[in-house]
Amino acid sequence: MGTHDRATRVGHEFQRELGEVLARGLKDPRITGFITVTGAKMGPDLKDVTVYVSIHGDEATREQTLDGLRAAAGYLQREVARGIQLRYTPHLRFAYDASVAEGDKIERLLKEVKKKEGW
Repeated sequence: MGTHDRATRVGHEFQRELGEVLARGLKDPRITGFITVTGAKMGPDLKDVTVYVSIHGDEATREQTLDGLRAAAGYLQREVARGIQLRYTPHLRFAYDASVAEGDKIERLLKEVKKKEGW
């Protein structure tokens, strides 16, 4: 098992812990959308982590919620660090994952086609 495997395992653990912290809720009024943590990519040196989130809501809600998450990154880093044992707490960055929204759009379009075609 190499370093890459450890980074993947730690990334999954970070994702799980962050999901639990977000489920408890944050007090930032900008965070109004429903957030799903879809993935986490840990740097090979375990000092940086990019967390991918899907945010349900319109474009303005997504941007506002993402801004709130970015502002709360320091707090979230500390909370996650309590749950996982690492020498250094990775620097947390958020990225929007549009795959869930795209999947919903495709599913909606397929339903429309089926309805029109009489399937």
